[in-house]
Amino acid sequence: MPSEPEQPARTPSFHLDAIAAARTADATSGADPMTLLVAALDVQAALPGIRRMRHWAHEALAVRVGERALDIGSGTGSEVLEFARRVGPEGEAVGVEPNPVMLTVARDRAAAAGTRCRFVEADAYRLPFDDDYFDAVRCERVYQHLDDPAAATAEIARVLRPGGRVVLVDSDWQTAILHPGDPEVVARMIAAMLEATPNARSGRTLRGRLAAAGFDIDDMGSEAVIWDPVAARPMFEEVGGAALAREVITEKERDDLVAAIEAGVAVGDYHLSVTMFAVLGHLPLR
Repeated sequence: MPSEPEQPARTPSFHLDAIAAARTADATSGADPMTLLVAALDVQAALPGIRRMRHWAHEALAVRVGERALDIGSGTGSEVLEFARRVGPEGEAVGVEPNPVMLTVARDRAAAAGTRCRFVEADAYRLPFDDDYFDAVRCERVYQHLDDPAAATAEIARVLRPGGRVVLVDSDWQTAILHPGDPEVVARMIAAMLEATPNARSGRTLRGRLAAAGFDIDDMGSEAVIWDPVAARPMFEEVGGAALAREVITEKERDDLVAAIEAGVAVGDYHLSVTMFAVLGHLPLR
């Protein structure tokens, strides 16, 4: 049965950019923030870089018919549905998500697709499963929000059987590139975001997290995810607003940067990218 050590405080598994989109739109339109959060995740899921990274991760994890597979921070449930397709009716596909509204969305989408899988309300620090239960675990863009990533990695090791595989995927926000705009203002804005995010550089630490928890490393991948203006604008507004509130940039600097970006978008001279990293590992046989 799962052990019961003292656990860190619960931390949400939402993506930084999705939260930004929901907060910004909610503040300006009065729309339901959870509806906007789901919409933001759907927009992100359609980005070619995200799609390539997810495809790589699934191919590397190589979940097979009859296996048990877990997605931590499952969000709208899209990757659990992919697990269900791969494990078939003989296997088990499970998603863990701390947000009950997101769980409802995932369950509704699975039911509409006629897919056999299940979603459980829990977080990365306390997985409600027996030891050695799963054959494969996937966790995408959760570690950036964790104050104690070592504890989450230990939980993954606990629920995986000997020989079980894991793939961790996360962004490294220090790799963010924004153009056009004053590079010095952009650098200050990104620095403020790094300071405000619990584990903003998590992408570069994934290999070390797994190695420290006793995993053997099998492969690594990366993708510079390029954001289109529709996906990026709400995140930029949130990050810029937070930097302004912290007095890292001035109101004029914020307005000048917005104007430069909007002008760049209008003529096609625009770029926002963040590098995502993925690490595949397995637990040695005992």
